[in-house]
Amino acid sequence: MPCEAQLSSSFYDNTCPSALSTIRTAIRTAVSRERRMAASLIRLHFHDCFVQGCDASILLDDSATIQSEKNAPNNNNSVRGFEVIDNVKSQVENICPGVVSCADILAVAARDASVAVGGPTWTLKLGRRDSTTSGLSQAATNLPTFRDGLDRLTSLFSSKGLSTRDMVALSGSHTIGQARCVTFRDRIYGNGTNIDVGFASTRRRRCPADNGNGDDNLAPLDLVTPNSFDNNYFKNLIQRKGLLQSDQVLFNGGSTDSIVTEYSKSRSTFSSDFSSAMVKMGDIEPLIGSAGEIRKFCNVIN
Repeated sequence: MPCEAQLSSSFYDNTCPSALSTIRTAIRTAVSRERRMAASLIRLHFHDCFVQGCDASILLDDSATIQSEKNAPNNNNSVRGFEVIDNVKSQVENICPGVVSCADILAVAARDASVAVGGPTWTLKLGRRDSTTSGLSQAATNLPTFRDGLDRLTSLFSSKGLSTRDMVALSGSHTIGQARCVTFRDRIYGNGTNIDVGFASTRRRRCPADNGNGDDNLAPLDLVTPNSFDNNYFKNLIQRKGLLQSDQVLFNGGSTDSIVTEYSKSRSTFSSDFSSAMVKMGDIEPLIGSAGEIRKFCNVIN
């Protein structure tokens, strides 16, 4: 019978049985050192999958043949956690050389990062292979930005096979992590009607109005429980305390208000929807079978 290559939750059971436990321990250690890393690792997987599929293309450095996605506007000086992935990869290479892809490590790391901060878990499908190319030009157009409106976010996620509900659930990962002043300055100084006045003035303290002044000062995306994966992000939106414009548009008189309300009332509904959306996201255009390669080092092609 012809065999249809596809992702499978048991992909490494025979070829590298201790891969998943090795990754889990390394991620737990990294997150215990720095809680923010959990958010960074989830975002790394997301920014990988939205640019030519979940193929670890985001990890490639500039070279003679590669224009690194790290230099894209939405990644530069923003995505982080590369050294954690490199460390995991070297540990996995030590036990099973040439077996486990960087693309799969990104997917597993995102799941384990969620669990490490009290978030949901999910059963991962594995068997992705690593790209030999990068998608710098795609990265400029295929990643959401903090200024995006609801229509833009909905169509962008739809183009990747993700529903509006998936998009709102995945946005809920902003229950952890931090954003730089440059990404929310316009919102806190814009005197818009969809921002709580007290919240805006609190955020202004560490984010000066002038461009170039304090651009990299950080604020938590969830002001209530910034290091715990829960549903407070959605409660914040209802109180008009979303940090980014692209957060608050999810609750601003539009079609997604009802989903935000639902998640604000039920952490379990949010958690299960987030898990299934992460599985769907991890299924975006993987390289399988003999496509791509298994990199020895995640930042360079073999």
